[in-house]
Amino acid sequence: MFIGNKEFDTENNVYIMGILNCTPDSFSDGGEFNNIDKALFHTEKMIKDGASIIDVGGESTRPGYTKISEEEETERIIPIIEKINANFDTVISVDTYKSVVAKEAIKAGASLVNDIWGCKYDKQMAEIIAENNIACCLMHNRDIEVNPYETYLDKLNENNTNISEINSEKYDIIDEVLSDLKGSIEIAINAGISKDKIILDPGIGFAKNYEQNLSVMKNLERIKELGYPVLLGTSRKSMIGLALNLPKEERLEGTIATSVMGVVKGCSFIRVHDVLENKRAVDMTKLIL
Repeated sequence: MFIGNKEFDTENNVYIMGILNCTPDSFSDGGEFNNIDKALFHTEKMIKDGASIIDVGGESTRPGYTKISEEEETERIIPIIEKINANFDTVISVDTYKSVVAKEAIKAGASLVNDIWGCKYDKQMAEIIAENNIACCLMHNRDIEVNPYETYLDKLNENNTNISEINSEKYDIIDEVLSDLKGSIEIAINAGISKDKIILDPGIGFAKNYEQNLSVMKNLERIKELGYPVLLGTSRKSMIGLALNLPKEERLEGTIATSVMGVVKGCSFIRVHDVLENKRAVDMTKLIL
């Protein structure tokens, strides 16, 4: 697939997406890169370390985050995207679920929209992506008030299944993830987004508990069944912290383990904070495979 002017061999290669949080309150690195000089320095380092895509975000999406206005988000990221575009030959992704922000970011040089709501939050997002013929990453997410297991039981009830005979331990969220992602794909295709411009993200850490995140990780290859390249984003997330009982600044090894698993399971993109270490692990895994 082409993202911007660069071709990505998603069948035979794995690419690193480096995270650039231009926010004062990101869960992992809030405030570190929310000025232009620091952002450019970090971008340069990530590119040297092996990042093929720089993912620029202006609003934290950590659990319990505070939403900001479109204007504030735009003010945070547009100058930085413009500077990256002017100074580096790299693909720029914009991490936003707001079409107004995406539109301005595309004008500034972004060639991929990374939408944590899979084009379901902002009804204009898919249209903006299609109009500009750029790539998009559709992530699995859902309103936290919507319980996936209850949705599962509702479906069984519609099919006249005896709910009392269902063992909740046998329920696997991966089927719900696939179903929800199909909805995002339908929105994208209906808006005119080309199939070769779509990437899928299973949404580790979003609308899932600890066990469900592990289950999705275990079944990542199922996402490939939908026929699109897969991006995995687990970097420093709470799943790793809970599994290893470690704070966010000590989750590098756990992140690397998930990156390796992602390569084994067929992911084409790995989104991380620590580019160098994960790139080395990904390259070694690819050589073994």
